[in-house]
Parts: sequence; C-alpha cells; structure tokens
Amino acid sequence: MSFWEKATGSDLTREWRAFEARAEALPHDHRAAWGQIIAHLFPYGDFTGRNLMPILDDALGLLEGAAADGRSVHDVLGDDIRDFCAALAGGEGARTCHDRWREQVNRNVARKLSRLGG
Repeated sequence: MSFWEKATGSDLTREWRAFEARAEALPHDHRAAWGQIIAHLFPYGDFTGRNLMPILDDALGLLEGAAADGRSVHDVLGDDIRDFCAALAGGEGARTCHDRWREQVNRNVARKLSRLGG
C-alpha cells in the first residue's frame, strides 16, 4: 500500500466495496447479520477503521461459508451477535474507541491539573 492510498483511505474504500459486493450475494438473513456485525464492531475500530478490516473479512467469510453449507445465522453466530462481535474484537474487556478517548481526556486533564498545582 502506498503512502497516498493510506493517506486518502482509497485502499479502505476498495476493500469496503469488495465487502459489500460479497455481502450482496448472501441470503437475506445472513446479510442482515452482516449489518449487525458491522454496527457492533465499529466501536472497536481505530480512527480509520483499518484495524477492523481483517476481522470483518473473517466474519464475512464465516457468513459466506455458513450460507454455502445451508447453516442458519443462529447456528454460526449464536444467540447474541453483540457478544460474538466482542469476542472477535478481543473478548470481554476489549477497549473501544470510547475507552481510548476517555483515557486520553483523563491524561490531558491530569497533565493540566498537575501544571496548575505547581
């Protein structure tokens, strides 16, 4: 990947379009699950979402394999898609973007307060 692709995000756009084309070929219930997976995984992404691309690729591959084998979404993902996504992103306690932002704000506030305190 070139610097230009990384700076503009054009590589992500290409990958995202490929994901969407693959998802369009899925049965309706599998496509709906794909939408939920995307929604539940995005909080675990970094600023660009680049860290989620391999995880999304694997999740979509799992849905494609399930559809090809005739298995239902419930058989593959279980009862709770949110928990499935948390496990994909690193399990219970995985840091979301909100956690990282909160930590950054806390560090900045602590630094400013320490300067005021002398």
